[in-house]
Amino acid sequence: MEEEKKSKSMGAIVDINVTPMVDVMLVLLIIFMVITPMLSKGVSVDLVRTRNHIAMDEADQEDAILIAVTREGSVFLGRSRIEANLLKNEVEDILTTRIDKTVYVKSDARSRYERVVEVVNILRSAGCDQVGLLTEKLEETRSRAAR
Repeated sequence: MEEEKKSKSMGAIVDINVTPMVDVMLVLLIIFMVITPMLSKGVSVDLVRTRNHIAMDEADQEDAILIAVTREGSVFLGRSRIEANLLKNEVEDILTTRIDKTVYVKSDARSRYERVVEVVNILRSAGCDQVGLLTEKLEETRSRAAR
């Protein structure tokens, strides 16, 4: 009788324990949630929304030159803040060794237009061939689409 109890208690458990898998997945989810904002290139701004959005996938490349203009009018080259009078020299230095002389500008929707034009003029004087103005696609609401 004791041998029967031992053999029954020693049997394999046929239920799958998913708790460790769920724990690992939650840890991975938290890691991705923390790291994802750090992967964005440059400074985060609320881009202007337009109906005729043109995707500029080249701006996401690692070697792309990205200038950001914030709502307050601050100018950033990549992730580092830079004064407007120093921007021309920095961009000139970067462009001297490059074949593709395209610079991408992303500005906050509420930044002053005059500041964005000033930055574009500085980029042109620094030897930039093309300036890409980054925008987001305007999502039309249902009520507007029904009209």
